[in-house]
Amino acid sequence: MAQGSDSNDTSYRSPSPGGRQSSSDDVKKVMRREKNRIAAQKSRMRQTQKADSLHLESENLEKENAALRKEVKQLTEEAKYLSSVLSSHEPLCTGLTQAAPADLLYPSHHHGAYHHQHIAMPHYQH
Repeated sequence: MAQGSDSNDTSYRSPSPGGRQSSSDDVKKVMRREKNRIAAQKSRMRQTQKADSLHLESENLEKENAALRKEVKQLTEEAKYLSSVLSSHEPLCTGLTQAAPADLLYPSHHHGAYHHQHIAMPHYQH
């Protein structure tokens, strides 16, 4: 292997015209490296904070999703219950057999009030 060709040898420096410029360049390099180190550190910190924020948001969305699924389940159960109450009430309801189809869709104040009053339905409990 030829001398001076070793790429790991950091002691070799190209000659510069004047020692002061070399010293000035070294100071600039040190300052640039320090600025770069600080910038990289800040970047890593921002990246960590962003990851933490996304993790918290994900956890909150999971909780909200679970609560909404629970609500959907309760509402589905309530809809089934109300449907069964209606099905069991329909054969007994004199108001439904006497009312015209238009009255069912757009009940008059008197007939609608009577029909709703005579259905005794317990409140659905969540």
